This record gives sequence, structure tokens and C-alpha cells, in this order.
Amino acid sequence: MSFINGKVPLRLKLIHGFGAVAFGVKDTGFSFFLLFYYSQVLGMDAGLVSLALLLALLVDAVVDPIIGNLSDRTYSRWGRRLPWLYAAPIPLAFAWVFLWTQPGAEAPTFLGLFGICVVVRLLLSACEVPSISLLPEITSDYVERTTLFRFRYLSGWLGGILMMIIAYGFLFTGESGLLNRDAYFTFGVIGAVLMVISVVGSALGQHKLVAQLPITKPAPFSLKACFSEITEAFSERAFLFFAAGGLAAYIGQGLNFSLSNYLNVFVWRLDATSLPGLPESVTGLSIYPLILFLSVVLMFNIVGPMHDRFGKPKSAAIGAIGGTILTIIPYSALLFGFWPELGSLTSLVMVFALLTIGNALNIVVMVSASSMIAEIVEAYLERTGVRAEGAFYSGNWLVQKCATGFGIFLSGQFLAFAALSSDATPDTVAPGVIDNLIILYAGTTAVLMLIAGYWLGRFPISREDHETRVAALSKSETTDPEARVFE
Repeated sequence: MSFINGKVPLRLKLIHGFGAVAFGVKDTGFSFFLLFYYSQVLGMDAGLVSLALLLALLVDAVVDPIIGNLSDRTYSRWGRRLPWLYAAPIPLAFAWVFLWTQPGAEAPTFLGLFGICVVVRLLLSACEVPSISLLPEITSDYVERTTLFRFRYLSGWLGGILMMIIAYGFLFTGESGLLNRDAYFTFGVIGAVLMVISVVGSALGQHKLVAQLPITKPAPFSLKACFSEITEAFSERAFLFFAAGGLAAYIGQGLNFSLSNYLNVFVWRLDATSLPGLPESVTGLSIYPLILFLSVVLMFNIVGPMHDRFGKPKSAAIGAIGGTILTIIPYSALLFGFWPELGSLTSLVMVFALLTIGNALNIVVMVSASSMIAEIVEAYLERTGVRAEGAFYSGNWLVQKCATGFGIFLSGQFLAFAALSSDATPDTVAPGVIDNLIILYAGTTAVLMLIAGYWLGRFPISREDHETRVAALSKSETTDPEARVFE
């Protein structure tokens, strides 16, 4: 049974969610800045950079289920997850700084970039997989799980947005802007510090609750048994629906994040859009992170009511369809000549208004999908008698990382196909290049999100199914109530 019966205390929601800040820092770095840094700043071919990121993600995705299985089988007086959360953050911080520090400010070799990306991702997985695997153990309540995921996504996005504010508002300012290679070292150091504080702080905050010897001692780890268990877990029918929808959604997310700087600068000219009454240094790009923050706050307030009224599957479908429409509108209007003058205040306001609502709906899709995995855990437990939170959440990361990596890879290929050169500037790039980039991005995003909405909307576990299953499992399990109280 779960550690908590009934409502989860607010402070635990905050503490548990705080651990996701590290993931947000990593996601912002990899998705928004890494491709730009290594291609536009260091001069590596964008196609090769995106290929290195894809291969690193694939390696990480294969190893993730092993980390999840090891986490499930960790047997210590601090429980199954805490030893990982205390051991991994410090080496992760050093690897993260090294990723943004190139000796002599020269581009690394393809293998060098691939190697450091693998190290960073594996260490991040050693933090994130055990952390999120705690969630189904904390509570089995359908609504409270949604709330915990809301706080995790809020914290993750806030961590990423904080790094954007620091980057756009303090580090990448002046004439050089994002091309200021020296500022990337500081970017790496600040991110590393936030990662350590997030993971270790969250672990310490939950220590009293989860630092206890697991009720049953798992069998010793073996690679054969590990992959056998993973194969069986991933064959769970509900997981296959999640995987089909999640795969499309995560590819779209990877594509969107990695092209954001290109779209913001080359398409919408946010860096050249000044705001009346504010210093000239404050541009649309400066306040872009704040708009993302507003969209996350909007998501935080609508996802709970949506789940209550429609359930998680329908909420995911509604979010995917709505987010797709709002994402496609501005690009279609621009292509057909109906959009206001680029660089104008009207253009900026319209872009940000559509982005706020559209991004909120897209995050609803991700929250709904992630929350579905917790219900799969009990379905698998009922069928096999085995708790495998780590296996399923590492399966989520396997899907996410393969898909996100492919999305980033597509970004590099789209840039190459559109013929956007590494020395291009918004003032000199040909209009046809921008049109090609818009068509590739908008068309692919629409198809991917509609696929995601279709499969996630067909997820076979309803709230009623879950609550019936939890009630049946509660009757068959022997628990120690004194060990599961959180004061």
C-alpha cells in the first residue's frame, strides 16, 4: 500500500515536486540551447549535433530501464529510492558544467560531444527515475496523484524558466546575445548548482517518510531477469496505449523545444521587438520566459478540473487538439499574409496570447500522460503481484528520450533541408528559407499532436477502474500503518 492514505500534505507536494527542478534545468539546456550553442556558436554542423544528441538519448533510453529495475531492487534502511538521490547529483553537476565548457572555445569532435551527453543523461536518469518512482508509493489516490504531477510539472517548468530568465535577461544580452560563447560556462555553473539543491533538497525533505526498510526483500539483480521483467511490464495493454500516444507527443515536444530559439529569432523577430515604456534592452525575447511561466500557471489551474470532469484520457485528447489548433494558427496566418507586421507590438501580443493558452494545453497532455503511468502500476501489480514503479517510469523515460531525441534530430534535419546556414542572421536570411522551416515545423507538429491525442484518448483505465482495483488490492495486502504515517 501507499505511504499516505487520504490527502497529501501541501508541504510534501512542494517538496516532492521540487526534485523536478533538476529535470527542468536539463531540459531547457538540452532542448533550447545545446543545439544552438554547438552549431551557431562553436560552428559544428547542425545535422551532426542533432545526430549526436539523438544517439546519446538512445543510449540513455536503453539504460533507463536498468536504472529503474535497480531502483526497484534497492534494499536499504533508507528505502529503495533515497540512496540514488543522494549519490548521483554531485557527479551530475560536474558533468553538466563540462558540457558547457569547451577548451579554447573550439568545437569538440562528434564522439566527444556524444560521450559527454551520454554521461550527463545517465546521471540525470539516476536522479529522476527514482524520484518520480516515489509518486505511486506516496499515494494511490486518483486525484492526489494528479496533484503531485501538477507540482512536479510546475517545478520542472519553473526550473527551466528560471534558467531562461537568467540566460535571456542576464547572460546572453548585448550585441553578441546568444552568440556570447563565454556566457555558456556561467550558464552551466548556475544550472549545476540548481540541480544539486533540487535533488538533494527534495530527498532530504522526504527522508522521514520514505527512509524505511522495504516490506519485502526483492530478488538479487541480474541482467537477464531485469530485461525479462521489463519486457513483461511493457507488454501491459494500458502501457502500449500510453507509449503510442506519448511517443508522438514527446517527438513534438523535442521538435518544438529545439527549434524555439530559431523560431523566436528568425520567424517572429522577438529579439528585435521592443516594448513601449521599457529600456531598449528589454525585448520580446526577454519576456518570453515569463510568458511560458504564465502558461504553466494556467496549466496548473486547469488540469485538475479537467481531470475531474473529463478524466485523464479525454483531457489529454482535448489538450492535444486545442494545443495543435493554437500552435498552427499564427504560422498559417503568416504564410498566407494575414499576420500583422513582424516586429510590431501587435504581432508580439498575438504570438504571446496564443502561446500562453496553446502551451498550457500541450502541458496538460504531458501531465495527463505521465499521471496515467501511476494507474498502470496497480494494473500490473494486480496481474503479477509485483510492484514495478521504477520499471514503468523508466519505460516512460525510454519512450520520452527516444522520441525527444528523434524530435531534436528532426530539428537538425529541418534546418539543413531549409538551408539555414550556421552564419545566417534574421536580416540576411532569404524568405524562402523561413517559409520552408515554417511548413516543416507546423505540419509535422500538427500530425504528431493529433496522433498523441488519438492514442492517449483511448487509454483503457478509467478513474472507476483504478479505484476499484486499489480497493481490491488494499484488502489483500498486509501493511504496517505506523511505518506509513507522515506527520
